[in-house]
Amino acid sequence: MQAIAVIPGTPNSVHLAELDKPSVTDIPDGRGVLVKTLKVGVDATDREINDALYGNAPPGYDFLVIGHECFGIVEEVGPAVKKVKPGDYVTCTVRRPGGSIYDAIGRSDITSEEEYYERGINLLHGYLTEYFVDDEEFMVRMPVGLKHLHVLAEPMSCAAKAVEQAMLAQKRLQVWEPKLAWVTGSGQIGLLSTLILRLRGMEVFTLARGKKPNLKAEVAEGMGATYVSTADMSLEELAAKHGKPDLIVEATGSSAIAFECMQHLGHNGCIVWTSITGGERKVDVPSDHLNLNWVLGNKLLVGSVNANFRHFESGISDLALGEVTFPGVLEKILTNPVDGFENYAEMMRLLVEDRDALKVYVNVAEG
Repeated sequence: MQAIAVIPGTPNSVHLAELDKPSVTDIPDGRGVLVKTLKVGVDATDREINDALYGNAPPGYDFLVIGHECFGIVEEVGPAVKKVKPGDYVTCTVRRPGGSIYDAIGRSDITSEEEYYERGINLLHGYLTEYFVDDEEFMVRMPVGLKHLHVLAEPMSCAAKAVEQAMLAQKRLQVWEPKLAWVTGSGQIGLLSTLILRLRGMEVFTLARGKKPNLKAEVAEGMGATYVSTADMSLEELAAKHGKPDLIVEATGSSAIAFECMQHLGHNGCIVWTSITGGERKVDVPSDHLNLNWVLGNKLLVGSVNANFRHFESGISDLALGEVTFPGVLEKILTNPVDGFENYAEMMRLLVEDRDALKVYVNVAEG
């Protein structure tokens, strides 16, 4: 069967590859689930792997199948599977157990080990293939009524975890009821974080570089947030005009913005960093000022990456609520479909060149 793969360590090596079709018997104890892939989302992670910034092939292979945002339909299940059945629409978590103590409690999204296993990213093939098989533990059902949102489930799970981490961490304050939030960055994680915060009743400012009118502003404001172009108003000006935020979800991919946000967080506030910044960029920060204000202000910085099946379930619930609350808005995020594996070059071109490509995804099969 066909797949889209890269050769880790070799820049711009994206190509068509061949794999044997998997079987439910590949998973022990009768827990295997065979899924026909319908759609796969791709993002900056796939671009960076193709740039050879990170990623490793599974043992026994010289290539890595990419794609970590899947949507498919169950074709066959092993005799011990109870969670899903043939005909169910599913998505699948990305990180896999790697010998960490956290695996024992179902936290595959967290590890204490240096070596990690992540589908389409490190040591495990991804989902840009015709079929895949996995343990039922990592399957998450998608309601039929949300099939039109398909590949948003994975980025939504990351947004759900980010907000959850902030709320859990701030329980140290006994009572924490954030009213004002910033989301810096209006890519898929930023916009989906905006949705979650709006559903929780917060006033949200979604910040990005682009000036209105644009699609990202339309989506953010369609969810009741205020879109702010940083070309028109700086973070300092925004804080002076509307007050310092209780919560910031940082999703720009810019380390400079990530550190600048620290200067504007309100007392008892929390910042969640969700973006990963490669490169060697350095910025000057007012370290004495930050040290003083963060200690005296009881402020907190949390890093959040990846998600387990519970975050997927939480995110899917919020997608459903978002569809009812803000009908027709979320589907606008799905901007750039690519039909078939043979168009992998166009897929990568969109990721590299098209700044308006908010969400690129591959139509693998009908279903």
